Amino acid sequence: MSSSSKLNQSFKQLPLYFDVREVFSFDTLVAGDNEIAIGIVKQCALGEGEKQVYIWSAYGKGKSHLLQAACHLAADEQRTVCYLPAEEIIQQPTQVLEGLEQLNLVCLDNVELMAQSPEWEEALFDLINRMRESGNNLLLSASKSPEALAIKLPDLRSRLAWGPVFQLQALNDEAKREALCIRAGQRGLEMPDNVAEYLIRHYPRDLFGLFERLNMLDTAAMAMQRRLTVPFVKSVLESE
Repeated sequence: MSSSSKLNQSFKQLPLYFDVREVFSFDTLVAGDNEIAIGIVKQCALGEGEKQVYIWSAYGKGKSHLLQAACHLAADEQRTVCYLPAEEIIQQPTQVLEGLEQLNLVCLDNVELMAQSPEWEEALFDLINRMRESGNNLLLSASKSPEALAIKLPDLRSRLAWGPVFQLQALNDEAKREALCIRAGQRGLEMPDNVAEYLIRHYPRDLFGLFERLNMLDTAAMAMQRRLTVPFVKSVLESE
């Protein structure tokens, strides 16, 4: 079977799902103190600058948004791209990574999950080498730095750090309010400042937790034809 046939077959097997209302672009990404990292990733998405970039942070800091934004930008520039979350692809045979070096941009999310399997460590090692040989771009994300990953395969850790390594910094409260307003606007909701402030002060402060609550409010507001107010937020979220 040719490499292109393997690549097409692999993509048919990948169960990737996206909410069509979510637009994970650079326009909807609030940078906070991460301007340098985001700028380097954007250059990589365009095929400029670094060929490989590794992004890490704790859960809910925007790694997946950043990688998907890179894919959207690259696709807009007519580059061939793919976004692969490790939690999905590790359910597939490791052959799913074969042929990906033919693409202009490959984004692998949560690669720490691959460090739990010798087979996946080997497959990741080989993909990084092939991407480097092809001259195409690779974006990697994980919950830890390369040095902190529980990797057993010799040289994989150094391969992960072939390009720049950036830790994403948490957004401050002002930036979180901006992110909430952007996300609400995508859903056709108006997010008053006092509602955003209430959510940030009374619920988990990581962005993913805040966005989960916004999803709940969106569903309730649509069903009840209500605007977002603090009393409405209390009535919906405190009943859960």
